[in-house]
Amino acid sequence: QVQLVESGGGLVQAGGSLRLSCAASGRTFSIKSMGWFRQTPGKEREFVAAIIWSGGSTYYADSVKGRFAISRDNAKNTVFLQMNSLKPEDTAVYYCAARVSGSWYYASVSSVSRYDYWGQGTQVTVSS
Repeated sequence: QVQLVESGGGLVQAGGSLRLSCAASGRTFSIKSMGWFRQTPGKEREFVAAIIWSGGSTYYADSVKGRFAISRDNAKNTVFLQMNSLKPEDTAVYYCAARVSGSWYYASVSSVSRYDYWGQGTQVTVSS
């Protein structure tokens, strides 16, 4: 089992920045990649960014490319999401996720169903 705990959400004005963190514990040696997803009421959870744990390759949704950056600290089993130039449409609950298998194709790393473990979520609110 892998446990994930997110932190760093909050309220920020449009154009501002936030940094989310996700600390993994448990069987962390089994993690192959980690991702960030977000969800607003009445909508499906959507992919934001992902990172391959060993090689560090990154993937981004088009809506956040150039504004968000995902990174990791392997020694601390932590993944980060630096969010810059935030927009009101970025408002959502952000979830951290980890998977222990799968391919490195974008379609795979961006799929909700391919992730095995999820955090509890952290609220990000961007005011206009």
